[in-house]
Amino acid sequence: NGATPTEEMNGAGNLMDFLDEPFPDVSTYEDFHTIDWLREKSRDTDRHRKITSKSKESIWELIKSLLDAWSGWVVMLLIGLLSGTLAGVIDLAVDWMTDLKEGVCLSAFWYSHEQCCWTSNETTFDDRDKCPQWQKWAELMTGHAEGAGAYVLNYFLYILWALLFSFLAVSLVRVFAPYACGSGIPEIKTILSGFIIRGYLGKWTLLIKTVTLVLAVSSGLSLGKEGPLVHVACCCGNLFCSLFSKYSKNEGKRREVLSAAAAAGVSVAFGAPIGGVLFSLEEVSYYFPLKTLWRSFFAALVAAFTLRSINPFGNSRLVLFYVEYHTPWYMAELVPFILLGVFGGLWGTLFIRANIAWCRRRKTTQLGKYPVLEVIAVTGITAVLAYPNPYTRRSTSELISELFNDCGALESSQLCDYINNPNMSRPVDDIPDRPAGPGVYNALWQLALALIFKIVITIFTFGMKIPSGLFIPSMAVGAIAGRIVGIAVEQMAYHHHDWIIFKNWCRPGADCVTPGLYAMVGAAACLGGVTRMTVSLVVIMFELTGGLEYIVPLMAAAVTSKWVADAFGKEGIYESHIQLNGYPYLDVRDEFTHRTLATDVMRPRRNDPPLAVLTQDTTTVEDVETLIKDTDYNGFPVVVSRESERLIGFVQRRDLTLAIKNARQKQDGVVSSSVVYFTEDAPQLPASNPQPLKLRRILNLSPFTVTDHTPMETVVDIFRKLGLRQCLVTRSGRLLGIITKKDVLRHMAQMMNQDPESIMFN
Repeated sequence: NGATPTEEMNGAGNLMDFLDEPFPDVSTYEDFHTIDWLREKSRDTDRHRKITSKSKESIWELIKSLLDAWSGWVVMLLIGLLSGTLAGVIDLAVDWMTDLKEGVCLSAFWYSHEQCCWTSNETTFDDRDKCPQWQKWAELMTGHAEGAGAYVLNYFLYILWALLFSFLAVSLVRVFAPYACGSGIPEIKTILSGFIIRGYLGKWTLLIKTVTLVLAVSSGLSLGKEGPLVHVACCCGNLFCSLFSKYSKNEGKRREVLSAAAAAGVSVAFGAPIGGVLFSLEEVSYYFPLKTLWRSFFAALVAAFTLRSINPFGNSRLVLFYVEYHTPWYMAELVPFILLGVFGGLWGTLFIRANIAWCRRRKTTQLGKYPVLEVIAVTGITAVLAYPNPYTRRSTSELISELFNDCGALESSQLCDYINNPNMSRPVDDIPDRPAGPGVYNALWQLALALIFKIVITIFTFGMKIPSGLFIPSMAVGAIAGRIVGIAVEQMAYHHHDWIIFKNWCRPGADCVTPGLYAMVGAAACLGGVTRMTVSLVVIMFELTGGLEYIVPLMAAAVTSKWVADAFGKEGIYESHIQLNGYPYLDVRDEFTHRTLATDVMRPRRNDPPLAVLTQDTTTVEDVETLIKDTDYNGFPVVVSRESERLIGFVQRRDLTLAIKNARQKQDGVVSSSVVYFTEDAPQLPASNPQPLKLRRILNLSPFTVTDHTPMETVVDIFRKLGLRQCLVTRSGRLLGIITKKDVLRHMAQMMNQDPESIMFN
């Protein structure tokens, strides 16, 4: 082959032109791998630079660049519209199916109990939930509404419907979309930190999760739809990302969209747009640039607006539990509020430990092999125990709503059965404190039983193979405890208003304690204890209830519950589930305080074989292929030569495989003995040698390096803040070893005396 050097350069140049159009799949990642944030960012910057420089050439290019700039907002608009619509549909379906367990509307079977009685002329204000159009199953079948027989039949059908719903839910999840189970927030946190779980945000998952969420919530299990709605919204985000190459081809950009989608999810789950943005920032997102903040805000706004247009609650309000309290709170009440905070923290700790222990059992024993049986068993137990108690029979959000309510003159609830003093003539709004009647005491012990039931059953429900959220059950536990405390304080203030603590703020005959407020504070405390949220929690709570002047009590309870819970362990429920599943997640909140150096963590260790490396101009195609076949590393460092070990760059395994495959197909003269070179100029080879293969294009010339004496806390910080996959360790330019994200996680687990293998994805 007597070609001149210039011709040879051109021959290799064909591949260079070819590499300008990266091969299909270059820089996409394998399943269960971590993305390289720095690389994604620089690719996006290059793309942006290209578009900007082209936009000066012609009007058409300018329009294209504007469309590109606007695509982010378009995606946000679409996410908001779709997730708002889905949430509205889910809300309506859940309402209807929950009521279906008890009876049916004769005038139109698709009406829920409440809607059925709205249209009726026969309802009186006192019995607004009783109307002839709505019939319980026993009345429909036997004609008898009252009596033991009717009760037993209703009880039996309630259990039957519950079992049917949960069986359908678990079967759909098992057969069509195994990823649709659970709450989805731990996985979304992991995905947002740069991990790839293919199919987790796919179309099937979206469809099945939406359907099974309705079934699971309607079956009366102790779970909510709020966490799964975040997953649903992120699936919508992923769906719309695939329409725009800017997001579908760049994993880093895609994650910005998913952060905003998570905000939209919370926004529609609670009707709390600002709380949603803060939740995404505080709890879910890993990388949250300022641009994402505005976009999340926009997505949450559109989603909330869409939900408001559908108006699923029929009260023209966006919020789930609207409250109107008429009394201020007093300083002395901070003591019970803080005690509720302590309760929330203790319950959070108990719940996390018990739930993780149970989930670990499910993973390691025979129990995990029968998910359908487990779901049916838990549903059966829940339904049998829930029906006799009116507070657990209803859907959990109705229960919370009643516990938050203040007792006005128009309330027909048992909790409002106070003894009225006939001599008091006051305006309706301002009802003074009164002694509790038999109904209140009856309600109190039913609530106490409901509290124990909820505490125990939620531990076994969360983590089963159906969609299950944790917000509503945690809030229910807190709201029940809070309401009980509130009634106790109220009765104490009534019977002992001459005590020094009540004297300052309780005039006899005035309304001074609002039990509903205690329920609200308790709900916030328990939710904070389980998830360890603070800022977003308080914002969600006051957006949820519209109780603006109660921010200080909510803050006091949220902070106390976080302190108490953190005293027993730093992880919230989502972090604990991430650890349990072994996702490679570097938590921003973890402190690393040990005095180890990079050299203690890097591989190869003392007795290991040397590091697998490529040289810049002496490796053949065959050597590279053998290296790829024999190892499973994600990439290889490139050095000048095996003797000098001076580092030049780093090349990704996937890019190498694709480049060689393409060269063998498209380039003549590339055979197994061709030399692979990573330098600017081709090495001087004898004329008889086959054509060399130039791969400088896929070489990363600026891999991240640290020296062997860099403290590990700095290395951990670098991995966390820059989202690295791996980092090379050098000493005065010579390559010593490599540290990957998994090495960092293993090392952190060892330092905390945990089993380092437990953190590998299983």
